[in-house]
Amino acid sequence: MHFSQVVQMVGLFTVVGEAVKVNPLPKPTSIAWGTSGARSVGHLSLKGTSSSVVVNAWKRAYRTVTTLEWVPQAIEAPIAIYYVFPTAAPAKREVSRQNGGSHSELTTVIFSISDTSVPLQQGVDESYTLIVTESSSSIAITSKTVWGALNAITTLQQLIICDSHGGLEIEQPVTIKDAPLYPYRGIMIDTGRNFLTLPKIKEQIDGMALSKLNVLHWHLDDSQSWPIQMKIYPQMTKDAYSVNEIYSQAAINDVLAYAQARGVRVIPEVDMPGHASSGWKQVDSSIVACANSWWSNDNWPLHTAVEPNPGQLEILNPKTYKVVKNVYDELSALFSDDFFHVGGDELQTGCYNFSTITTDWFAANSSRTYADLLQHWVDTAMPIFKAPNNRKLIMWEDVVIGASGVHANTVPTDIVMQSWNNGIANIKALTSMGYEVIVSSSDWLYLDCGYGGWVSNDPRYDINVNPDAATGDSNFNFGGNGGSWCAPYKTWQRIYDYDFTANLTAAEAEKVIGVTAPLWAEQVDDTVVSSKMWPRAAALAELSWSGNKDANGNKRTTELTQRIFNFREYLVANGIGAAPLAPKYCLQHPHSCDLYYDQTELSHGS
Repeated sequence: MHFSQVVQMVGLFTVVGEAVKVNPLPKPTSIAWGTSGARSVGHLSLKGTSSSVVVNAWKRAYRTVTTLEWVPQAIEAPIAIYYVFPTAAPAKREVSRQNGGSHSELTTVIFSISDTSVPLQQGVDESYTLIVTESSSSIAITSKTVWGALNAITTLQQLIICDSHGGLEIEQPVTIKDAPLYPYRGIMIDTGRNFLTLPKIKEQIDGMALSKLNVLHWHLDDSQSWPIQMKIYPQMTKDAYSVNEIYSQAAINDVLAYAQARGVRVIPEVDMPGHASSGWKQVDSSIVACANSWWSNDNWPLHTAVEPNPGQLEILNPKTYKVVKNVYDELSALFSDDFFHVGGDELQTGCYNFSTITTDWFAANSSRTYADLLQHWVDTAMPIFKAPNNRKLIMWEDVVIGASGVHANTVPTDIVMQSWNNGIANIKALTSMGYEVIVSSSDWLYLDCGYGGWVSNDPRYDINVNPDAATGDSNFNFGGNGGSWCAPYKTWQRIYDYDFTANLTAAEAEKVIGVTAPLWAEQVDDTVVSSKMWPRAAALAELSWSGNKDANGNKRTTELTQRIFNFREYLVANGIGAAPLAPKYCLQHPHSCDLYYDQTELSHGS
């Protein structure tokens, strides 16, 4: 909230006898506040580093701090209030500065970075310390890498607030020692179902940087469209939605540079061999099976795709692998991250009923199964994918644990599995097999769920009573295409409370490298992407950064409430179209909207 907005409501201000301690989101691993009073913030100069990444990040953050004039709306306080100004009176601070007392103005941010050359890749050290003492005029930031320094800047950006007389301050001396629990903390955007413009993609990256999420999983294409410029096969973009809905390689490089400057890795996904029609068929129609079939066949056991439009790569056609190699090599050179996602989900066996090469292959040997077919894909495609720079590969878990029972017989354990089905059960199964896992469990983390089905001409909606009563289908609104297959909507509380390593052994838990919240885009474009992503993704950010429990092992969801309410306002103030979480009354009256009056729980955390 801007200071100019606050002064219009001066009659609502309440000054309390305890200082406002502005907890940033995600909550740091360790944060200790002093008690000596506010530190006024003057013009802050940067010292200690010439790293262009850090210098530019600081310029962006400081510009935001000085122009936003941020006053937190939702603050933990001893009594219910509307807005809280910091406690120390301006006159008192002025006297303190004139007398050279402990409240001298902060004028410098000093960085101490061990190694400024470490690249932004998996496992990079992101830790930092941030110290504001009673006596020094400097803010001290120490980190091993520039990426840790960026995290410190993000935290500091939230700590500096506007005071009651229009200046800037940090409300108390503070010491923060911070590092993430997981090295892989991400969200997923999908530009295959609907196109997202570059400004909207960058808006998601801005939200990620503010909340310390560090991986943007970019699901580039799908069966519906191919929006990526390819020099080797320029005809692929004939299957983009329009000439204005194509990402040139220059545009992609722009996104990559924008993300890296903010400490965000971009990991591309090209889904194969399923979800593959558009683009591929423009290169050679013989490498795509069932592209001209009716996707549901009006007979679900014979469906060729889980959604329109159908198409899967012909696994047994040698031409397929030549095209795959050329596409992968070009995109692998374009995207610089050590990780590359090669799909592998939701292979539909019905599609290959339309493939002569596949039906002949099965007919030649009655003992062959679809597991053998998928194994042929793994054995032939994986060497292609690993060849450039020995890339670390990610695949959807289906290739090992097929939701429909179709999976390969043997998959190398050096491939990272992204788990989206059956929650902890699948996470445990995969980690016990020796796979590293990225958690994306649909029952907790799918941000597109709960908005109703999107396929049209669905007769299950054509009833005038509750679907359960009419059909006996208790799953209508919670599974199946008639409602939303992954309903209900995933609230920030459901996301935050997900204990995805529960019941894992210590060895299995170590195999979980992080989390990603996907936002599949059948019902997402520029108009709604930010409101569907934020601020729920911020709950995941804290879950994966410092966890959802306090030092005593108690869930701190109640404590997070005011922090995420406030963070939503901060996202909006920074130009990110985050959805409201509650009536503003709940922000202005801390914890008055809690379902249970639990002051004991409140006292645990903040």
